[in-house]
Amino acid sequence: MGKKSFRGKNRRGGGGGRGGGQSGGGYRDYPAIPKENEKFQRFYDTLLQQDDEEKAAYWDALRRELPNSFRFCGSKGHALNVKRLLKDRYIPEIVKIEHQDGTPVAPPNAVPWYPDELAWWMTTPKNVIRKFPPFAAFQKFLVSETSVGNISRQEVVSMIPPLLMDLRPGMTVLDMCAAPGSKAAQLLEMIHVGEEARVRKTLRAFAQEDGLDLGVETQDEIDADLSADPTDAGRATGLLIANDSDYKRGHMLVHQLKRLSSPNLIVTNHDATQFPSIKLPSDPNSNKAKYLKFDRILADVPCSGDGTLRKNANLWKDWQPGSALGLHVTQIRILVRALQMLKVGGRVVFSTCSMNPVENEAVVVSAIERCGGPDNVEIVDCSNELKGLKRNPGMKSWKIMDKTAKIWNSWKEVEEYANEHNEGVTPGRVVETMFPRLEGSQCADLPLERCMRVYAHMQDTGGFFITVLQKKAEFKAKNENEPKQAPAKAEGSSETPKTEKVTEEGAEKADAEPVTAATEGDISMPDETTNGNKRPLETEEAEEQPVKKAKLEESEPSAATTPVSQPKQENGGKPRRNGPVEEAFKYLDSTHPVIQNIKEFYHLSTRFPDDRYMVRNEMGEPAKAIYYTTALMRDILKENEGRGIKFIHGGVRMFMKQDAPSAEVCRWRIQAEGMPILQGYVGEPRVIHLRNKETFRKLLIEMFPRISDENWKRFDEIGERVRDIGMGCCVLRIEPDGTDPDFSERMALPLWKSIHSLNLMLPKEDRAAMLLRVFNDTSPLINISLNKQTNTDTAAQEAQVEAADAQGNADVEENGEANGTKEDESKEVEQNA
Repeated sequence: MGKKSFRGKNRRGGGGGRGGGQSGGGYRDYPAIPKENEKFQRFYDTLLQQDDEEKAAYWDALRRELPNSFRFCGSKGHALNVKRLLKDRYIPEIVKIEHQDGTPVAPPNAVPWYPDELAWWMTTPKNVIRKFPPFAAFQKFLVSETSVGNISRQEVVSMIPPLLMDLRPGMTVLDMCAAPGSKAAQLLEMIHVGEEARVRKTLRAFAQEDGLDLGVETQDEIDADLSADPTDAGRATGLLIANDSDYKRGHMLVHQLKRLSSPNLIVTNHDATQFPSIKLPSDPNSNKAKYLKFDRILADVPCSGDGTLRKNANLWKDWQPGSALGLHVTQIRILVRALQMLKVGGRVVFSTCSMNPVENEAVVVSAIERCGGPDNVEIVDCSNELKGLKRNPGMKSWKIMDKTAKIWNSWKEVEEYANEHNEGVTPGRVVETMFPRLEGSQCADLPLERCMRVYAHMQDTGGFFITVLQKKAEFKAKNENEPKQAPAKAEGSSETPKTEKVTEEGAEKADAEPVTAATEGDISMPDETTNGNKRPLETEEAEEQPVKKAKLEESEPSAATTPVSQPKQENGGKPRRNGPVEEAFKYLDSTHPVIQNIKEFYHLSTRFPDDRYMVRNEMGEPAKAIYYTTALMRDILKENEGRGIKFIHGGVRMFMKQDAPSAEVCRWRIQAEGMPILQGYVGEPRVIHLRNKETFRKLLIEMFPRISDENWKRFDEIGERVRDIGMGCCVLRIEPDGTDPDFSERMALPLWKSIHSLNLMLPKEDRAAMLLRVFNDTSPLINISLNKQTNTDTAAQEAQVEAADAQGNADVEENGEANGTKEDESKEVEQNA
């Protein structure tokens, strides 16, 4: 929900308090934070120039608590199915509740401008939610669906930027500052739009030839547009690279996005201002190196976060004007880097949760200026998009408050003051790029009114700023304007900041490295491992950085720059600042014995690609897990091995290793997250078709139900099939007849058959969520295998399955993909920046 004010350490103004705490096992009340800040109020009253009525509404809104909001996630069909439960099962009960005075309680409402009513919010106070059973049931539903990734607790304004990207299947997308991942999840869903129906439509054309039983053709299949993403048999070919500069937040990002089970996702850990070029395989007829350019880029940059006052109450006491001033240069660099990596005709969406023009319009103008002006980069008019979203146009003129809280009208005024009263030193961290451009200059007439400002009082949200930019031509980025900013040096230390010294040294080392694949327009760039600590975003040194970066950007062209491999870490092998070195991504040959065994056991169709299986260890041999990726991801991971790019996640776990009762049983079971990708290609000998709702309930609520000694008869239409099918993992296809609205969604789940029992290979929270969703049942799960005296083989299997599935991230620990605590994760989900 929105964005934290700063990423990583040393956050000021992001708040950290949660309104209450525990001491000695009991809750302690903290005094309410006074929602007053003279500097803050004076600055925005001066800046916004609202009439008395609007001013009162503006400040009243900022002092109220933010409404709760959430979004239905996943494929559109699945999201609509979960939304239907809210509308048909929970809201009819909630609207019956009345306050003591007889007025009805306000139910959750759909956000009017969000497509397909997939975003909702509610203003109901917590004491009402706790008091009435219908709200308690709704709350349990929210928690359950959030835990399995079907609902994202996300602030409403945070949902806007992805909707303005015009993202379509097949596109390559970069989210430069992605953690904790709520916007990245929206982008990933857009990449997969229509995929399920396209794949089924493609499969159906060969179903008879391949011996597949796909059931009745659905309307979605009939309507599927195969031309939307035509090159991989209906499968999504687009790619999302989600990046964050903070290592731990990067792993929070992995945790959030893994729920979507996408083979089209890569997570990286880089400073967004120096995001490295990603190499692609060269064209067969050319020796020229080829680098990835993006169709769409989201730059939701670190900011002072003063639009988040309603959820970060500590900002009322912590807000200082210097917070925004210190981030201005970094924000420009991120946006310029985004525009460099963009294809001509592509879009960058720039956004902040700040209302301060120094972080918004001033950044947009400065970035366009550095990229050669409006001939190269255009501000897109989005006034006709998202009908129903109330917004104000961007500012054409504005004032700046320096760190001493003095308000300036123009850069000329600052220079005159500096020359007359301050020995030529500019005051309070102010630089020229923060102000509107003078008439007659190249970017003086930019249509900044096309930018969007969303204020809290307009529709009871947080504050947000969004601008959509389109690249019209390639360009060579201009240097940052050091001479005009040089006087600011006296404001801080006269010495070069330590972090910048390290950067320069890194640059010299990089320049000295041979770049075998270098081409025209390709310059070396230091990897972040040589960069010392993360750039301090709120220190005095921030304004000096343009001077120190000149060396790197002197000849930087529009083409994305290329990093070179970095020397081994120094200082006697100390652990890297950002965390452990990641395991390798190694692809398996399609002739590998394990792959051949899997293909034979599951009777996999030859139409499913067998050259995209990957493992995460240096040996390149299957150990615990086998992943599946797209062809583009495979090319990227193989081509960039050893080039210093920090990939921390990629691919979907398709198979997990499991002990098998005999040599005939494949030891590699299909993982639940990989099942939607693979299930349509599994041959009928390993498929069980289930159509009875009550049979499904038995499999969900009972863990390891027995099928020996005639117990298979309890399972109705699948009884004989589970009795006769060979041991090991198989595909359970749930194929409802459509007569029951609660039991209407098709699913494919992994089912393990052992000598005496069955077991759905699902984590307990997924089972519980399905029971609640399909059956409105909150009964505890029944663990049949606890009777170890009569069912020793099942007990042993349970121990193994629990070890693998409760690990859930078992192979991930092996690869460094599970850092951070559960407490940290739950806090991030709740705040949802």
